This record gives sequence, structure tokens and C-alpha cells, in this order.
Amino acid sequence: MAERTYRIHIAAELSGVRVELIRAWERRYGVLNPQRTPAGYRVYTDRDVALLKRLKKLTDEGVAISEAAKLLPQLLAELDAEPASAAPGNGHGQNLEAWLEAALAAAEAYDQGRVSAVVDEVLSALPPLRAFDDVLAPLQREVGERWHAGQLSVAQEHLVTQVVRARLVSLLHAAPNAGRKHALLACFPDEEHELGLLGVALRLRHSGFRVTLLGQRMPATDLGRAVARLRPDLVGLSAVNHRGAELFQDTLARVMEAMPEGVPIWVGGPAAQAHPDVCVRLGARLFAEEDDWLKLVE
Repeated sequence: MAERTYRIHIAAELSGVRVELIRAWERRYGVLNPQRTPAGYRVYTDRDVALLKRLKKLTDEGVAISEAAKLLPQLLAELDAEPASAAPGNGHGQNLEAWLEAALAAAEAYDQGRVSAVVDEVLSALPPLRAFDDVLAPLQREVGERWHAGQLSVAQEHLVTQVVRARLVSLLHAAPNAGRKHALLACFPDEEHELGLLGVALRLRHSGFRVTLLGQRMPATDLGRAVARLRPDLVGLSAVNHRGAELFQDTLARVMEAMPEGVPIWVGGPAAQAHPDVCVRLGARLFAEEDDWLKLVE
């Protein structure tokens, strides 16, 4: 079986070491040598996460990281001597599919209470970002696909979406929001689907960003005024509903025209992904793949 790996934001959450500290420790002291995905993103093993936890414990006790780094051979030897069950990511892999199937079965039975119970079990067992990446996001995607295929009704899709949205909002309230970089996130003026936007907000906050979340149906003019006033480091826009190339182009053009110069604009969602040429032509950056948002924090 392939070794489990985690992106840097998940490794930070599991270990309790902030993303920027992980990078600094790697750069200055060589405490880790993370693997890289084909796209060039860092990924960390359970052993890496366990090592980060040991280093954090030492620094919390007053040991300088420069001195803690000298103990790497000893720390690694201790980790290698521990049983595999002690690894931080073990114990939940088999549950992921079971949780998804249980939530989908509850949706088919119109049992929103059971959907809530399954999601709450996930959140009690996993850290927030792992819960979102491994269960909540896949659940929402599968529900959407089954709805499009006619296997779930609108009511069944909505009863799951309402549960997922409520839990995501709770996770956002509990997430850090005092980073040096600032992201402003909003939906297109005619867009009501915001779960993807909430997920990006959660990821960015745990990656050291301060996030201003404006949500659904954000008029272009008001969005431009907010951006001019707040001067965020980036603006992220969600465009899910695909109503044709002409409407998408007209809407994005109005949004871009309302933006002050010099602020990077990112656009994601199925509607944006259907028209990458429009995004490029109008000067927006496209979230084309799941990994693209990591360019903001790498």
C-alpha cells in the first residue's frame, strides 16, 4: 500500500506547527526533506508529522530550534523504534469510505438527522482540514454527481448541502484568521453556490491567511468598492452555475472592470473551468485543478 502523505496545510494542522514555521525550519535547519508531487507541491509523511510534533514540543519547552535540530538523529531513531500504530494519520483510512457511504445512504432515506450524525462523527475523529478534504468535499461532489445523474432529488441534495454548509461555517468560525496576507473571497453576482468558496476560505485560514468572506451574489460594483477599501493580496471568485459562454464573459468583464489595478483575481468553479480562454483574456487567474489554490501559499 502506498504511504500516506499530506499537503503542507494538513501537516501543519496535524502537527500544530504553522505553515510558515515548517518552511522556515526546512530552509534554515534542514529538519525535513519533504517529497514533491509532479506539480512540485510539498507532501509530508506520517513520520514527518511525528517529527514536527517532537520539534514543537521541544521548542514549547524553551529549546531553540537551532538546538532542537541538532537532536534530529536521536528523534528519528526514537520515531523509528515506535510501533506503526503511533503514526498520526493511521486509524481512519478505512473509515473514510464507510462515512461517505453512510451519509449517502442517509440522503437516499431523506434522513437529515443521520447525515448530521455522520458528519459530526467525522469532525470529532479528524482535524478540520482532513475532514473537509477527505470526507466533506468528496461527499458534496458525489451528491452533486448523483443529482445530475437523476439518482438523487433536489430535496435529497439540499438536505446534505445544508448540513455540510453549517459545519463548514462552524469550522470557519473556529479557524485562525490573523495572518499577514489577506484574501477576499466572493461569489459571482448571480452565483448562489458557495461551498467551494467556504472550503478555500478554510484552507487559506489554516495556511496563514486572513480571509474576508463576502459569500453569495456579490454585485460587481460593491465588490470593487470593498477591494479598493481593503486592498487584499488576492481576490478569489466562485462561478459554479454554467449559463453559457456569453453570460460568463459579460459577468467576468463587469467584475474585472470594477476591480482596482494591481490586485490578483482568481476565478474557480465549473463555469470558470469551462472557459479558461475567457479568464486569460480578461486578466483573471483560473483555478483549473484542485492543487491550483496551493500556489497562493507555496
